[in-house]
Amino acid sequence: MPLKPHPAPACGILSAPPAWTAATLAAVRHAFFGREGGVSTGIYASLNAGTGSRDDPEAVAENRRRIAAAFQMAPSHLIGVHQVHSPDAVFVDAPWTGERPHADALVTTTRGLALSVLTADCAPVLLADRDAGVIGAAHAGWKGALGGVLENCVALMREHGAHDIAATIGPCIHQASYEVGPEFVARFVEMEATYAGFFTPGDGEKSRFDLPAFCAARLGASDVRCEILPLDTYAHAGALHSHRRSVHEKLGDYGRNCAVIVL
Repeated sequence: MPLKPHPAPACGILSAPPAWTAATLAAVRHAFFGREGGVSTGIYASLNAGTGSRDDPEAVAENRRRIAAAFQMAPSHLIGVHQVHSPDAVFVDAPWTGERPHADALVTTTRGLALSVLTADCAPVLLADRDAGVIGAAHAGWKGALGGVLENCVALMREHGAHDIAATIGPCIHQASYEVGPEFVARFVEMEATYAGFFTPGDGEKSRFDLPAFCAARLGASDVRCEILPLDTYAHAGALHSHRRSVHEKLGDYGRNCAVIVL
């Protein structure tokens, strides 16, 4: 897959940012947005969708307007949750009227809602059963993935009629860039000995963790067809936001990539 994203899904919108799409989800409108096509500056340049960042709120609002416009929707219909690295999935059938729920996955059967998750190394996972009219979006960092956020998202989709679910794991940190300590490995192996297979040796006592492969395996165990986009957030500074890279470079904060799916 070429690193350069292609034009966003909708036509005729001059400010639509570029994005990646996946063959697995070709039957539904979706996009994985990176750094290009926004108005933010400095460390957030240029498309930062993160309302939780310390970026200029007006710039973030304009970036989110552009993302929503790529699907010909108002920003109020670009729906997300307050992400907390939990295993929790929620069902949504209308724009939030109050505080967003604390959760890490959301599901809908309602047309005209753009489900979204924000990431900056964690895995954005978009899911769909087009024939059943059910879609989902999940934010899967290591903690959420280990805790079951993907299985819970799939279960909630099936509660609402999904049968044949396809998924794509979007831009996230890949194994070559994800070095972890022995205590991290121990948390996985204590839960399931075979999870040791998702680690390879790193420097010294460290190991490298394959987050997208782990997410794909958890989805596969739930009978979900899955595609992994070969896009490493840490490795591609010009194209994708990365929390780990910002820490290593002592930048103080970081922008957020945005993944979106629409019925």
